[in-house]
Amino acid sequence: MPKDETAALSLSKQDVVFKGMIWDVVSETFNYNEHQLTRQFIKHPGAVAVIALNENQEVLLIKQYRHPVRKYLWEIPAGLLDIDGESRLDAAKRELLEETGYVADNWQDLITFYTTPGGNDEAITVFVARQARHQGHEIVLEGEETDLELRWIPLADALNSVLKSEMQSPSAGYGLMALALQLGVSPNQVHQND
Repeated sequence: MPKDETAALSLSKQDVVFKGMIWDVVSETFNYNEHQLTRQFIKHPGAVAVIALNENQEVLLIKQYRHPVRKYLWEIPAGLLDIDGESRLDAAKRELLEETGYVADNWQDLITFYTTPGGNDEAITVFVARQARHQGHEIVLEGEETDLELRWIPLADALNSVLKSEMQSPSAGYGLMALALQLGVSPNQVHQND
């Protein structure tokens, strides 16, 4: 079975080319197979995402504007690992509450993936939250979060949207497919609902 392996390459040079609000662009030079290579990439703090799943096998999706692609994307709640000392699970709980007003009693670590390993080091861990209930919150959302739309969607319908490239969020794609496999929902069953 294939398994990714960590590589411990020594750096001969590392510079911050651009310092951003959330992430930086770094340039690193390293020895690889007796050659000096330089690569520039986005250094990212990492993120978490949450699939809230109710007793009817519906998932809580949010619609959010994403400026780089100029689209409103249907996604699962997600956010940055930007608080020192906060665990991934605590970050997931915080993000679910902040973006949706929901809390959950049962949490499971589902899958971790790199978003674009050829150009950045962002890793996202997706959690499944069960027994979710709306608690509400008094948080003032800012920017693209000010007009989030929330909707409970059957898992089969959400998965079908991913497989038809109608939902293109990588967190939703990875997470919904992993959850469907875990619950025994196959793509053939999903396509029958068309």
